[in-house]
Amino acid sequence: MEGKWTQFFEAMARGRAAYGSALLGVCNVTPDSFSDGGQSFRFEDACARVQALFDEGANVVDIGAESTRPGAVSVPALEQIARVVEVVRVAARRGSVSIDTASAEVADACLSAGACAVNDVSCLADEALARVVAKHDAALILMHSRGSQTRMAGFSAYPEGGYVHVLDEVASELRGAAARAEAFGVRPEAIAFDPGYGFAKNAHQSFELLRGTASLVKILERPIVIGASRKSFLVLFDRDADREACATQRVGASVAAALWAARAGASMVRVHDVRATRQALSLEKALAAGMDRLSGGSDA
Repeated sequence: MEGKWTQFFEAMARGRAAYGSALLGVCNVTPDSFSDGGQSFRFEDACARVQALFDEGANVVDIGAESTRPGAVSVPALEQIARVVEVVRVAARRGSVSIDTASAEVADACLSAGACAVNDVSCLADEALARVVAKHDAALILMHSRGSQTRMAGFSAYPEGGYVHVLDEVASELRGAAARAEAFGVRPEAIAFDPGYGFAKNAHQSFELLRGTASLVKILERPIVIGASRKSFLVLFDRDADREACATQRVGASVAAALWAARAGASMVRVHDVRATRQALSLEKALAAGMDRLSGGSDA
């Protein structure tokens, strides 16, 4: 029997073929998400959000039960499981699902409920998580970070001198996390990387990482997942947008970041606004292919 990881990477491949970069839609089953203010916290609302994401074109839906906003309070594993495991079960009947957690216990419950991947925002802080991923033969997205977001002072708050060469250091630390995961049985071909904008990075460092997407793709030689959607560093390009209060003010820059990442070779973009991103990627792909007529369209 094929491992769970193949389901994730097959969904990624379908998305890349259709749009140029696969779409990982975000469903936050939390009361305090930075991006949507708890709109999907109730079970019924979370299930509706999952359905909407798939309907809008998401290739995989990423479900999480713990906010990763700076200063967020850690949520116990049993509470995370209570929030999301039935949502995961419902979502897995509709399509491919990743569970956004750094907890081995949460990952185990959600992979058992039908998820095919774990999106680890801790850069494998707990090696028990790798053991769980290996046990389920699942995919693993390793996101770069240096410590918990609970210790972050604020949005995009990180010392300018925190990195000498941010791209090289992030790549090196991601490779180290992958080596640890492989040592505990995770397949090398089941691992993808996320540079982790906003996690132990200030706005300028996150921008430099986004600008260097093509270099990361080349250096790391693994699928790259780009999660710039609604991140606070995007206010670099709209100083009037509120950094903390309204993440929806950053949708335009989020779509532009996804286009840039796809053009640079990112395998997947993690986005809140799936329809808008799909439209942009589809249009650019059609324009790049030299299409002068769209199926079902008109000249009007």
